[in-house]
Amino acid sequence: MATSSSAAAAAVRKPAGLATLAPQRVRALKVLIWVLALLPFVRLLYLGATGQYGANPLEFVTRSTGTWTLVMLCLTLAITPLRRLTGWNWLIRMRRMLGLFAFFYGLQHFLLWIGVDRGFDVAYMIKDVYKRPFITVGFTAFMLMVPLALTSTNGMVRRLGGKRWQALHRLVYAIAVLAILHYWWHKAGKNDFGEVSIYAAVVFVLLGMRLWWRLRKPAAGTRQPAA
Repeated sequence: MATSSSAAAAAVRKPAGLATLAPQRVRALKVLIWVLALLPFVRLLYLGATGQYGANPLEFVTRSTGTWTLVMLCLTLAITPLRRLTGWNWLIRMRRMLGLFAFFYGLQHFLLWIGVDRGFDVAYMIKDVYKRPFITVGFTAFMLMVPLALTSTNGMVRRLGGKRWQALHRLVYAIAVLAILHYWWHKAGKNDFGEVSIYAAVVFVLLGMRLWWRLRKPAAGTRQPAA
């Protein structure tokens, strides 16, 4: 009986090769993801150099950088659920890079607004933030991204301490929600909610999974009474 139980346990055990990767493979995978994450930026440069931005270049580039910010945020949020569901602990090594790419595209999106769209007119920008809700939440989301990017190094983790660093980086949940609201309100003027609804559903599922696991923790830790 013990032998058959051991065999059954071995049959359902996750393959070790999937749960762990050799350091050189992790590095190779990080390089691949870095290249793939940079491709949208390279594409924008190519389209700009060849005059393919269309009739409204500012709108095209602003929309593209905003979309890729949201994509990178979703990928960053997906790392923890994927790791828990698959047991692939090496996925955590990709999270920081994806988060920094979210900031990279968010920074471009922000600079296009303050520099090209508003011409660094501070009074105009303040008026925008105050009077236009979708600008307000977008501005807030980017401001919250700044401290996360600045504290993304191992040195900052040690300086802040693990618990404080983790508490700070939970701001990514608020950032994702604000990014969805920013996109939603922007699309509301055109009554076009198709694409933003997909992103909203993805964020809802990813945050919902975290909430579900958190709520289940006390129950899982409660001792069952003896039979």
